[in-house]
Formats: sequence, structure tokens, C-alpha cells
Amino acid sequence: MSLMEQRREAVERTLERVRRIEAEQGVTRAALEALKPVLIELAARAELFPPQHFPVSSDAHGRVYRLAEDLDRRFALYASAGVPGKAQPPHNHTTWAVIAGVFGDEHNVFYERTDDRSAPGTGRLRKTGELTVRPGNACALLPDDFHTIEVTGGKPSLHLHLYGMSLENLPQRISFSTATGGAYSVFGGPPDIAAPLLPAAELKAMLRDGEELAILDLREEGIFAEGHLFYAAPLPLSRLELRLDALVPRRNTRIVLCDDGDGLANRAALKLMHWGYRNLAVLAGGVKVWQAAGFELFSGVHVPSKAFGEFIEHEADTPGLAAEELRALTERGADLVVLDSRPMEEFRKMSIPGGIDCPGGELVYRFHDLVRSPETLVVVNCAGRTRSIIGAQSLINAGVANRVVALKNGTMGWHLAGFALAHGESAHAPEPTPAGLAKARAAAAGVAERARVEIIGGDALQRFRREHKSRTLYLFDVRTPEEYAAGHLAGARSAPGGQLVQATDGYMATLNARVVLVDSDGVRARMTASWLAQMGIGEVYALDRAEGVTETGPEPLRIRGREASVAALGACELARLKARGEAVVIDLDPSLAYREQHIPGAWFAIRARLETALARLPERGMLVLTSSDGMLASLAAPELQTLTRRAVKVLAGGTAAWRAAGLPLTAGEEHMADAPIDAWYRPYDKAGDVEAAMNAYLRWEVSLVEQIARDGDARFRTLNQIGGMAG
Repeated sequence: MSLMEQRREAVERTLERVRRIEAEQGVTRAALEALKPVLIELAARAELFPPQHFPVSSDAHGRVYRLAEDLDRRFALYASAGVPGKAQPPHNHTTWAVIAGVFGDEHNVFYERTDDRSAPGTGRLRKTGELTVRPGNACALLPDDFHTIEVTGGKPSLHLHLYGMSLENLPQRISFSTATGGAYSVFGGPPDIAAPLLPAAELKAMLRDGEELAILDLREEGIFAEGHLFYAAPLPLSRLELRLDALVPRRNTRIVLCDDGDGLANRAALKLMHWGYRNLAVLAGGVKVWQAAGFELFSGVHVPSKAFGEFIEHEADTPGLAAEELRALTERGADLVVLDSRPMEEFRKMSIPGGIDCPGGELVYRFHDLVRSPETLVVVNCAGRTRSIIGAQSLINAGVANRVVALKNGTMGWHLAGFALAHGESAHAPEPTPAGLAKARAAAAGVAERARVEIIGGDALQRFRREHKSRTLYLFDVRTPEEYAAGHLAGARSAPGGQLVQATDGYMATLNARVVLVDSDGVRARMTASWLAQMGIGEVYALDRAEGVTETGPEPLRIRGREASVAALGACELARLKARGEAVVIDLDPSLAYREQHIPGAWFAIRARLETALARLPERGMLVLTSSDGMLASLAAPELQTLTRRAVKVLAGGTAAWRAAGLPLTAGEEHMADAPIDAWYRPYDKAGDVEAAMNAYLRWEVSLVEQIARDGDARFRTLNQIGGMAG
């Protein structure tokens, strides 16, 4: 068991005992005496608190690390690290406290307040005792006890501090200027309470220990795309509440947070702790230190999936066809079909002329009714390379009689060859007939068997659900979004098979988890599971039959942190305020969405950087936040209000409500209060030389094979490498 997991279990057991003692005995001297040996026992396990996880600070106030805090901000446990000379003046806590030593000496002097408290701002203290807290002992204080602390003994120290309420929620704490009393002032909590740190070498080892692990990168997507860890999932602090629950559904999962050493990770850690996540660490020094330690950083997005596609082409020798060859065959009237493996929304924007839309997860499912002759050449394409390769290899693995090839470099390759793309097309593959479905089922069953995908029934799924507190379960419905909305298994998330393989890090962040895939046909779940098994992301299963379909509609958004209520105004009221110059609109949608459409005069800003954006906004008028549906704006409003004295409201229903009211929208980048670093811009999103961007992107994809070989963390295998026979 990893050190992080051991520490989580030990802290959890300790706090269970603490809660029980307080519940049984209340807040009394006797109760605190009973708590002391409990904390001493935890502190005695010094191996759980290594100095590299809790480094000391030369600052006079030291460094405080948060180990636990209940959802109601109670039973907060901290590790306080410092060097000799670290000291605090006489102060109280307004809640009970127990302190035990891990290593080093922390000298405490205890006081009681003796004045009648009739004179505000002043009082008297009387010394009642003292104790040097070190390994093997502890001190305890009632809410109105006072003490001083000082690190002594000539060596750094680490002590566990346990409180009945978290330090940020003790606004009535006071400290005196002298040991005898006198004037007092509010004693604020320590600034920048941190999560435990994790050195890069330890994280590298954790990637191979087989335990569940989620690496979350809190930087904006544009920064993330410049360089990140291979298995890091992009989860910008700006959108943490919107995606966390889906990406990391189990609260006890080991989570390592990444940033540039700029504090984003600790801002996220506090939120995660308040939402019940208990197994947290921050990558020490951020991603640049990872690189400095000699480990690889990867550019781009959806890298595990992109690299996997390149690996498959390299190892399975997936055949390809250049755009020029396809064009020549088409002009000669050759017997061929072009299958576009992207969702219809992407297909409509641009496609190969004459192509038919058939998303990657649907190819084997629909193939036998789409391609009637075994002599027909089948060309699979996407925008670039990954879905072309995976789609073509899906059909090859399924044993179709046809010659199947991937269009080299997809629509980008077609464009770079100088050929015109089609736009606005809607041709799509038909639903399978019973005969076609029977062939598809037989083919998918064979592929799943070769990939060693276990097919489970409803009883096994229920057992997995019951075990979710100790083992993460991802339950994905891999059919089309329309089929999902018409009716799906309770608790399943919508993840069309082709897109799940294309962007695994957008659907699940926890490595070594259980993944169960669901369909209604016995084809799509098995085929998608075969690819996830080859990716090596965890235990992958296909559900034999989806029984108990009890939910309809689109996948619900699972949002964390919606406790605060915010003031809102309607679209028409905002329009009137804008016309009078009394409102400044701040749009928090991604910069790409802002560029495409926004409220006239609205300013683009990034939620996690609102403090910086404020300086660029007009100085007059209330601040009105908006986002596509208003949800992100509602989450950001309380944060913005702490940064300004101006009135802050949100647009009810967001920009969608503005549009529904028939109010005008505009496009472009007219008012940018922040740089557009929040999004990764695809080659065809670029405003400059699109062809150069396409060529650079395609070179990047091809280079991933060599980079993952250097990195060594990818767990990819082909069907043959898993142990099956060639198709």
C-alpha cells in the first residue's frame, strides 16, 4: 500500500475515534485528555509524515499543511512545520485543540484570561503552566485557553494540530501582544494553508504501483497544452466544480494536483477537501520540476488517446491511403466508400466529398448493412489521424472481408493536398438489420475475447456499485447521445464509444479503476471495451444486457459547490442597464465560444484570474457575470464579490437566456480582459497560417510514439500482445 493511502487510512481512523469521543463526552477537560493518546498514536507513525511531504519553512510563521477537514468545517487536522524560532504570541482558538509531536520540539506556555472582559480590546493573562510537545506527548486546550508556541531544540519540527473547527472558520480568535495581556487583536488563520507535497520521483513510482491514482492539472487548457504529464487529466480551476465529480467520482482516490508552482493546486485542494476528498497531495514545484527531474512533458491535449492511435498504427501496421491516392481512385470511379468516424456535428463542419458519417464506436455495429460487397474498398477518416487509425483497425480486428485503410492525416491531409472539403453534409450510416446485427455481434464477441474483456451480468454490476467506496466504478453508455437520452441504465454516463477512446482523459481521470461499458446491442460496448483494454487504463468490462433502464434525458451535470445563493437579473433588465452604461458584462465562457458569439460589449475573462481581469474593466457600473447557461457565472460570483466593492450579479439563465429573449449577439475578440490561454486552439481554429498549424499538428501526432517510449509510463498493447491471434 502506498504511503499516501496509508496516511489517508490512518488519519481517517484517528478522526473516527475523535468524533466518537467528542460525541460521547462533549467538550470537557476529560474529553481532551481522552483525545491526547489518540493523536499521539497517529503522530508516532512518523513514516507517514516524511519531511519531503511536509517541508519546513524558514518563515517565522512556518508552514501549515491540511490533512483533513469535515464537510461542516469541523474536526480539522493539520501538520505544522517550522524551524527553530518559529513562534506565535499568546492566543486562543475559540474551539478545542490538541497538539502532538511527530518530530522536533514545540514549546507551549499556557495562560488563562483573568480580566472581566468589560474593556474592549484589552485584557489580562495569567500563566498556568508550560510543556514542550515532542514525540510521545501532547497538550490540549479548551476554547478559551491561551497559549504560545515556539520551535526550540535547534532542529526543525513537525507537529499535528487537531481542532474542533477549521482555522479559517475561527473569526473570533484573538492574540495578546505580551505574556501578561494588554491590547489584543484578531488572530487570523495561517496564510496559504497547503496540501502535503509529493516529489516528482515518488509520483513517477506511483504510476506503476497498481493503485488508483488521479493526476489533475489545474492550469487553463491552453497552458496545459504547452506541457503536462502523460496521464494528467486537464481540469482547470476555473471549471473544477463542473467536471470534478465525473472525472473523479470516488472520494478516497489518491489525487495528485499539478500547477506551475503558482498556488492553483492548493486553491483546488481546499475546495476538494470541503467536498469530501481526503487523499490529496500537490506535485512539489509543479510540472517544471517534473521536467527538471528528467521526466517527460507532453504538449497537446488528449495525449494518451492520441499516442495510443500512433502506437496502434506502428505496432499493428494499420494500412493507410494518401489523399492523392483516394482522389485518383474516386475520379476513376473505383468501388469504394469513405466512412467518417467523427460525430455528426464535426462531419457537418467539414468532410471528404462523398463521405458517410459513421462515428468510430458505430463502425462494426453498422458496417454489414452499409458495405454490401466484400470487394468495396473501405476508407476511414477523421480530422487528423487518431480516429482514422482506430476506426480502420476496428474493422480489421473485427475480421471484415474488405480491404480497409485509414485516410492518412484525415481531412487535414485532404486540405493540405489542395483538395476542397465538403461542408454541411449529413449522410449517415443506416441502422443495422437483424442479419447485419447478428454478424456484428459475432465479430464483436470475437474481438472482446481476444482482448480478454470480461462480459458481466447485472449481479456483478450491482456488486461493483456496492464496492464503489473502496474501488472506483465508471459506468459508461457507449451508444449515441440520442439513444442515451431515450432511455439508459440508472447512473450511467453518456460516452459514445469512438469519443471515449479518442479522449479518455475527458471522461475519466482515475487510473486502475473499474470501467463498465453498456449498450443495447452486444456490439458497441464490446468493441469499445477492446480498445480500452488495449490502452491498459484499468479493469474493463462489458455489460451483457442493460436491464433496469430507469432514466431518460441527457446526462445530468454533476456539480460541486453550489451552496451559495447569488443575486441575478434578467436579460431585459441587463439590456436596459447596459444601454444606460450602468452594467459591465463579464463573459466566462471559453475564449473560442466568446470569439464565436457573445453579448455586445461583454468582456472576456477567465474565472481563476478574475483578480487580474478586474484591473482592465471599466471602473463604472455593476459587474454582471454570464456564461453559456449561467452556471459557471453563479459559481464565480461569490469569488468576484470578495475582490471588489462594486455590486456583483449574474445574468439569470446565462447567455442562452439573452439569446432566447431575442437580444443581439456579436462575434470577435472586441474586449479581452485576459489572454485567451483557457483553450487549446485546433489547427483550423487558428487565425493565422492554418496550413502551417496543420502540418505542425500532424508532425506532433507522429512523434508521440518515440516520446512515449522515452517516458515509459504508457501501458499500451495490441490484441496480439494481449495474447489473441491475428484477425
